[in-house]
Amino acid sequence: MKKLPVIIDCDPGHDDAVMLMLAVGSGLFDIKAITTSAGNQTQEKTLKNALKILSLLKADIPVYKGCEKPLFRQLIIADYVHGEEGMDGPILPEPDKQPEQLPAIQAIAKILTESDEKVTLVPTGPLTNIATFLLAYPHLKHKIERISLMGGGAFRGNITPNAEFNIYVDPEAASIVFNAGVPITMCGLDVTHKALVFQEDIERFRSAGNRTGTVIAELMDFFSIFYRKERSELEGGAALHDPCAIAWLIDPSMFQSKPCYVDVETSGKLTTGTTVVDFFDVLKKTPNTEFVYDIDREKYINLIYDSIRGLP
Repeated sequence: MKKLPVIIDCDPGHDDAVMLMLAVGSGLFDIKAITTSAGNQTQEKTLKNALKILSLLKADIPVYKGCEKPLFRQLIIADYVHGEEGMDGPILPEPDKQPEQLPAIQAIAKILTESDEKVTLVPTGPLTNIATFLLAYPHLKHKIERISLMGGGAFRGNITPNAEFNIYVDPEAASIVFNAGVPITMCGLDVTHKALVFQEDIERFRSAGNRTGTVIAELMDFFSIFYRKERSELEGGAALHDPCAIAWLIDPSMFQSKPCYVDVETSGKLTTGTTVVDFFDVLKKTPNTEFVYDIDREKYINLIYDSIRGLP
């Protein structure tokens, strides 16, 4: 079976780490590169965390350092969720590989230029790197098959009442991406707050019998602390956001979605960072996004479990 060529742009991050495990463990992707964004933690820490996960997975994938901060704003991090190092919980050894010398934006351009086929971009952090690439290399836009991202939300936020963290960190970048004319799949809070991992799922991961299973369980042990304390409406579940962007590429049938027009608020006093999803087609604009809003949670957890079982 032909593998789907992808570039993953992430800010590990507990759920980014699980997303990488799913992407590698599924065996369905030709992962051309991993580029790191600043978001859940600083660029220095997310870069190191990406290298740590790849070392754990024994995956030979080049990693490129991305932008240090948002386009026009100061960096906001989510250490209150992800901890001091951004991936707190498991004790992982120092990475056994180094990042590539080429900056992430140039690396994306090089990969797309040299590729004989279109490449799918999978951003699961703030969209700074993707927007910067689109601004710097607009002539390569046609080489992007699709952008499958985790970010935003139609009916709720998680850092303000209306804004989701990834979009809020760099709303100008998100606006550039949503207005780029590239096919987009948006897995926002509407679906990711249904993509829940519960304690019984964590114990199942722990019993997988490999180091990766132990690490994912320890990641979720730490990650769940915030959700059980601050998101009581999820009834003990932790929102496993980022793997949705990969899972949709593997099996879109486990999701429910709808083509919608989406734009991003960049200057609202109360609404900066809000993804304005025209779910009811009020504006009568051509849809630019496949908006994902529901998931078969059991199938999702099974997909992750089956993928990690074959990893080291």
